[in-house]
Amino acid sequence: MSDTLLIADKLGTLETALVDYAFSLNTVWVLIAAALVFFMQAGFALVEAGFTRSKNTTNILFKNLMDYVIGTIVFWLVGFGLMFGTNNGFIGSFDLFSQNSYRTDMPDFAFLIFQTVFAATTATIVSGAMAERTKFNAYLIYSAVITLAIYPISGHWAWGGGWLSQLTTPFHDFAGSSVVHMVGGSASLVGAAILGPRIGKYGKNGEVKPIPGHSITLATLGVFVLWIGWFGFNPGSQLAATGVTNAKAISLIFVTTNIAAAGGALSTMIYIWLKYKKPALSMTLNGALAGLVAVTAGCDAVSPGGALIIGILAGILVVLSVEFFDRVVKIDDPVGAISVHGVCGAFGTLMVGFFSTSQGVFYGQGAALLKSQAIGVAAIAGWAIAASLVLFFTLKKLNGLRVEKRIEEEGLDIYEHGESAYNI
Repeated sequence: MSDTLLIADKLGTLETALVDYAFSLNTVWVLIAAALVFFMQAGFALVEAGFTRSKNTTNILFKNLMDYVIGTIVFWLVGFGLMFGTNNGFIGSFDLFSQNSYRTDMPDFAFLIFQTVFAATTATIVSGAMAERTKFNAYLIYSAVITLAIYPISGHWAWGGGWLSQLTTPFHDFAGSSVVHMVGGSASLVGAAILGPRIGKYGKNGEVKPIPGHSITLATLGVFVLWIGWFGFNPGSQLAATGVTNAKAISLIFVTTNIAAAGGALSTMIYIWLKYKKPALSMTLNGALAGLVAVTAGCDAVSPGGALIIGILAGILVVLSVEFFDRVVKIDDPVGAISVHGVCGAFGTLMVGFFSTSQGVFYGQGAALLKSQAIGVAAIAGWAIAASLVLFFTLKKLNGLRVEKRIEEEGLDIYEHGESAYNI
């Protein structure tokens, strides 16, 4: 063999090794990110348990366990194909047991598990808004339907090659402000409205009666867990870590994600302090989550300064929204899921149209992206609300959604599960 052929052969071997190395490293990165997003289930469980009463803690924790268990199975069974199949622009394909090939840059199983934890997050959001008065069997059914069909279909529009990604200026929701959080928040709005408020939440004249949660400690710990998990949720959505471009991208996303959360918490604390003369931890926790939700759509496309502004605005918006739904619309949402995930998810998606450094209005790029963002928000919210109306009305008629008055008053833990979280 000539020296030239020998060198060419060695270069080819080296190139193959580098490709294999990049494939392996990207896969490991996606799997680590998936594990972080899975850990968010614990965060949601702690937040919801802390913001509700002790007599329902087992029920809350059980629901957060089971929506992941059920979501894992039904998303693998059908949902994944509906989301990422290439049948048409409105719905994917029926791929029973997710057997088709979807990626060439990582194993299909790595992509499947990463998308599974996102699907489970969407279902978990609904749990908090309907807490303390929902039948456990009804919860299992609607959790399954959300991850089986509601989330995958609108997810296909944005992430599976569907019609939103085919707009002249494609809709941009990098990690799911709308695809995940607004869908969960929209379903929460419908479910909580149909379910009705908890007993004692509103007086005869409509006055609001606060029902404090039993552990601000659990809620605070839960927010820290969610904040950590978001470092998998957003940077992990880059789906790669090798090379200068990917390294810079995930580094930026870490920073924008973190600073938006800080901005949300800070603005909520200041706003509450000025309005009510006391800085309230419980609402400030939701401010941090509001910032995280809002920046998720554009975490890859905005500057750290833009992310800070988005977080600050979301931190104020979440307070106004919680008060609106609580006092004006009188929809009882024990954890603020409608506002944190639904309202701030829509808000953050729209803000990409303003703050994107490459396509945003504030960077002199016109309103084309903003228009696409508005179309996406309206379409995804409309689908989630319409599908949820059908789902919850059907459940109410066939199975019943709400537990009996005695069960609600004495606690779901004993009556629904035969065990209490606290043996005191």
